[in-house]
Amino acid sequence: MTKKDVISYWIDTATEDLATADGLFQLKKYHHCLFFCHLALEKLLKGLVYKKTKSHPLPLHNLAKLAEQADLGLSPRFKKDLEEITTWNIQARYDTIKRHFYKKATPVFTKAWLKKIKEMFVWLKNQY
Repeated sequence: MTKKDVISYWIDTATEDLATADGLFQLKKYHHCLFFCHLALEKLLKGLVYKKTKSHPLPLHNLAKLAEQADLGLSPRFKKDLEEITTWNIQARYDTIKRHFYKKATPVFTKAWLKKIKEMFVWLKNQY
């Protein structure tokens, strides 16, 4: 695969995951929606790491760490949001933690974060 192919893969799959998040929101599957929001941002960040380093990113899910590896120079607020979103990856996967996350992922909470994540998504995509 060429560099362009690899970057296209990350952007295309991130875009698909964000669309899936939208669909899950419409189905009122809020905690799953937030999980796919995390996944979409993770993939964009991994593509940016690849673009910056010319090597594949480590298999990690920490969004702030990926942003650091991509040398994005984020604002403290953006970094704090990435740290919050990173927690959803774990909270949405493990049953012992999932119940708490399920309660946190209300329609209002999820709608607000989905809007914010879409804005973050556009900004990250523009970094390519």
